[in-house]
Formats: sequence, structure tokens, C-alpha cells
Amino acid sequence: MYKIVAKRGLNAARTTTEMVFEAPLVSRKCLPGQFVILRLNEYGERFPLTVADYDRERGTVTVIYQIAGASTRMLDRLEPGDSIQDFAGPLGLPTEMAGLKRVAVVGGGVGCAIAAPVARGMSKNGIAVDMIVGFRSKDIVILEDEMRACCANLYIMTDDGSYGEHGFTTDKLRVLLESGERYDQVTAIGPPMMMKLVCELTKPYGVKTVVSLNPIMIDGTGMCGCCRVTVGGQRKFACVDGPEFDGQQVDWDELIARNRIYIDEERAADEHVCKIGLGGTQHA
Repeated sequence: MYKIVAKRGLNAARTTTEMVFEAPLVSRKCLPGQFVILRLNEYGERFPLTVADYDRERGTVTVIYQIAGASTRMLDRLEPGDSIQDFAGPLGLPTEMAGLKRVAVVGGGVGCAIAAPVARGMSKNGIAVDMIVGFRSKDIVILEDEMRACCANLYIMTDDGSYGEHGFTTDKLRVLLESGERYDQVTAIGPPMMMKLVCELTKPYGVKTVVSLNPIMIDGTGMCGCCRVTVGGQRKFACVDGPEFDGQQVDWDELIARNRIYIDEERAADEHVCKIGLGGTQHA
């Protein structure tokens, strides 16, 4: 069992939560860009969450989740002192940083839970980082202080202009590139459509663009095949070959279509009943 040692809400809308778990074996090995798979109890579904932080001395691992479906609602009902069944990881390949000197990290919404630790890891390795992050409105902004602490410049964009600058992350990235800013790499993490648009923007500038993909995932070992994506015309599995890939080689239309396979079930999560005998709802 894995004990919860801390919990806090991250935004005014109370849609996103940070939770710290006792997981000493995982904390010894995890690196920025990797993820873990949780299972609340023996009847629960497996769902992946990115490693937001870790403390090797305390033996803890921090995750951040958006309250979206049955499993994340069940997780959010737990409090420090409670425990969950499984906390498997670290999974996936860590962020590749070799040879980088200056990077723009672009985060969208809850994707900032991944963008922030990646940016922090880069900064600790001597890489100069600018961050461009986007949210629908001020009340769902997360991790602002943490992001400011690990980058040279933080640009916050909101769709409705209620905080930071009015517009999208691609608007700000375009301004920076057009003004002559030079980056060895752009790293984009967030909704697939946002990542796709970032890649389309950077391609004419010849800037390598890395993305962290979030396809449907079950076992996290490459065996189930659910997280398959097409990159450079080849089949890859996000859980073992990624989650980070060359974004300009990703088949975005395929990824977006696959991610929407269960959208009707997700919308009806409150009424959905598992049909294979596990009981309860089955959506994270």
C-alpha cells in the first residue's frame, strides 16, 4: 500500500490537485518526463499520471491530476494518511537534455503539471528555459510560482484575457520566433491540438520540437498496445518508446481520433457500469 502524505488544491476552480505519496523505491529512480500508473484498490482501473516531483531523501513522489472522471474523483476523496493499492513506476523514458543550451517549454492547461518538472529538470542541468503556458481563464492557472522559479521568462496566456496576456500559447511563441529569439528546441506539452499547432508553427523555423504524448494507456509496458502512435511512419508505443517524441513526425490526426474513441462514455461516466464484473465506473 502507498500512503498519501500531503495534498493541496492548485487552482481557484478546484479542478486540479497535487498529491504526495510515500513511494521510496519509485523515488530512487524517477527522472523528469517519466510517469507512474496508479490503482486505487483491487477493483480499480489503472491510470497514468506524470511524476511532478520527487524527493529521494524522504522517499516521496508527487503527482498532479485533473478531476475528470470516476477514478480521479475517487482519488480526490482521499486525504493524507489514506493509502492506495498500487503506485507503479517509474515508467517511460526520461526527458532527453544532452546538448541543449536554450529551450522554450510550452504548456497547456493541466499539461503544465508535466511542463513544470521538465523545465525544472532542464534548469538544474544548466539549460536556459523560457516558458509559455496557456489556460482558459485565471481561475484554472496552476503552478505559477513553481514555473517562475525554474525559467528565465514566464509568459502566461489566457483565452479570455483574465490573466497574463490575452491569446494562445502559439500566439506568444510566434511573436518570440518572429522577433529573432533562437531556441535549440521547443518542448510542447498539453492538449493534442495545441501540440499539433506548435509543431506546425515551429517547422518553418527549423526548430526541433519535442512533445509529450498522452494516448489511451492501460498497462504501461507496451503489451496492451493501446498507446500506439505513428511517428515518422512507424508504429511506436508511448509508454515504452516515449512519452516524448519528435512532434513534427507525429501523425496528429490519428492520435486525436484515437483519443476520442471513448468520449461518449467519458461524458456519461456517472452512469457507466463496468460490464466485465469489476463493479463501479471505469474512467479516470
